[in-house]
Amino acid sequence: MNIKLVLLVSLTLFFFATSSVLARAALINNSIDPYSFTFFRLFFGALTLLIILSFKEKKLNLSLNKNWHTSFLLFLYAICFSYAYINLDAGLGALILFAMVQLTIIITALIKKERIDIRKALGISLAFVGLIYLLYPSEGFEVSLYHSILMMISGVAWGLYTIFGKKSSNATLNTTDNFTKSLFFAIIFFALFVHNVKLSSYGITLAFISGGITSSIGYLLWYYLLPNMKIITSGILQLLIPPLAIFLGVLFLNEKITSTLIISTILILLGILISIYKKDK
Repeated sequence: MNIKLVLLVSLTLFFFATSSVLARAALINNSIDPYSFTFFRLFFGALTLLIILSFKEKKLNLSLNKNWHTSFLLFLYAICFSYAYINLDAGLGALILFAMVQLTIIITALIKKERIDIRKALGISLAFVGLIYLLYPSEGFEVSLYHSILMMISGVAWGLYTIFGKKSSNATLNTTDNFTKSLFFAIIFFALFVHNVKLSSYGITLAFISGGITSSIGYLLWYYLLPNMKIITSGILQLLIPPLAIFLGVLFLNEKITSTLIISTILILLGILISIYKKDK
């Protein structure tokens, strides 16, 4: 990788990790409800991207005939992400999220074109053992299964979003299109499932930072970077996000690092690394 690419990748991964911290910070004190955080995150993200697109291309050439599947995946990721963070620490949520992202990428790659050899089977098994160990109730460290499952769904959605993003030929247009159309699904969700909301200036501000900066710019950079790297490489890079989110959670949210979290992190990341590692010939 050249210096420019390294800097862009580093900034993107930092934005991804920061999104977990911002969501947890907004929801931990009930400053905003999960739906409203999701809606404003997507709204401010769409607004930022529409401004960027209009300056870049001098027009808004969005289409009603495509990108609905990726828009839905973006919404599904975001809504499950927010509801999961009602009860999960930032670092813990990021660990579950990106474990599922990587497993989704690995399993999809295997289904499409790769056979399962002993190394891949061992790696996937080890990662699942790490997840089971993380979620298994233990004294002094209990994880909500319901909220963990929501984060798993979020991870699968983001994994598929990443896979589809590999085919993106116009990162700005496609990301803007995804964010804009995701609001359609957010409105449907509100009509069907939301009965009351809670808003505060603090919660909306965090949603603005998350959507208008870390999410919109982060996802824009990610869609720009994906065509320039192998899908497995994108998986390796995202392994850096959970440890970074754990560090930021400890630094800004006073979250605790437990032995269970450390052991499960090592098992999950090692398992995924074994699965996707490939020697250069």
